[in-house]
Amino acid sequence: MKKLVFGAMLAASTLMAADISLENVRARDTKPGTNNSAIFMNIKNASNADVKLVGVHSSVCKSTEIHTHKMENGMMAMVQVEDAVIPKNGETKLAPGGLHIMLMDLNRPIKDGDKVDLELKFSNGESIKLDNIGVTKNFK
Repeated sequence: MKKLVFGAMLAASTLMAADISLENVRARDTKPGTNNSAIFMNIKNASNADVKLVGVHSSVCKSTEIHTHKMENGMMAMVQVEDAVIPKNGETKLAPGGLHIMLMDLNRPIKDGDKVDLELKFSNGESIKLDNIGVTKNFK
C-alpha cells in the first residue's frame, strides 16, 4: 500500500512540474557604470491552481530578487516583491517596466552574447534550473 501511495505522489509531482513552462527567457546586458541586470520571461501555468514564483537564484551575482514597478509619490519606482502569481491555466509576463528578476551585485559585467544561469522556485515545491539564458542588449 505504501508503494502505491508513494507512486501516486511521485506521479502527481511530475505532472505539476510539467504544468509550468517558460518562454522567451532572456537577460539584459549591464550598462556602463551599473552592477545589476534583469531577467525577463513568460511563465505559463497549465494547472488548475494558481502557482507562485517564490524564489530565484543565480551564480552570476550575490543576490537575486523578484521586482516590479510601482508609482510612489508621483514617481515610478522599482520595488521588491515576495512572489509573482502565475494564475491557473494562465500566464504571467516578466517584462521591462513590470515584473522581472533582478540580478544584484553581479560578479562581473554581463554582455551581449554571454550566458547566465537561473533557478526558479515555485510554491508547489517545484524548481526549474536554466543554465544557458542568453544575454542581449536589444530590448523593446
